[in-house]
Amino acid sequence: MHNYSRRRITLMLSRAMTICTMLSAISQTLAQSPGLEEKLADIKQASAANKQALAHYTWLEQQTISLKGNVKKTQQFQVRIGPDGQQQKTELNAQPAPQPSGGRFRQHIVAKKTDEFEAYGQQIAALGKQYSQPDMQALQQAKQRGNISVQPNGAAGTVSLIIKSYLKPNDSVTLVFNQQQKAIQSIQVASYLTDPSDAVTIAVQFAKLPDGTNHVASNQVNGVSKQLGVLIQNSTYQPI
Repeated sequence: MHNYSRRRITLMLSRAMTICTMLSAISQTLAQSPGLEEKLADIKQASAANKQALAHYTWLEQQTISLKGNVKKTQQFQVRIGPDGQQQKTELNAQPAPQPSGGRFRQHIVAKKTDEFEAYGQQIAALGKQYSQPDMQALQQAKQRGNISVQPNGAAGTVSLIIKSYLKPNDSVTLVFNQQQKAIQSIQVASYLTDPSDAVTIAVQFAKLPDGTNHVASNQVNGVSKQLGVLIQNSTYQPI
């Protein structure tokens, strides 16, 4: 009789835990903003329209790489959207890298370090661009997991979407969206490359062209551990 009672209690506890889990999931879903689906639809529509509009422009992109606050390299590119929908870049006024001074061994060490930092800079710059445009599939997945919350801002007509585990596990994204203009204003990101200890912060600012096209004006990407930053600035938009 004692064993039967213990089994019955265990079964009841198991059922209670299952019910609590279900209620928690339902509560989490209900806790999301009731207008979240509409906001995601607006972001999707605006992003698609901007991408289509930018295909009719060419613009100047400047990349500035800094190490511990000191500028190490600046590059300029002419950019346009190719037939495949991807950016096509042509470097302008490319100059050969200066040769390091000192003996052959020192030159080898300096050249190796320079190559490593440039490769790292390219990696974090690519990560910054990945976060600079909404990934609608990732946003929908985050919504389904209950990882998006909406907060109203002080500025009229804007809201912040706080997104957890968006493109990488445990990353954090704050996307500020202007509901009146149907445009993204900024994106703030705390992420990493391959390991969470290699933290990367990203700050994206948007601006509008005269025809209303919304575009990335600047994208500051910082590799925290190496104190290396890449600033990407877009300007001089010209119709094709």
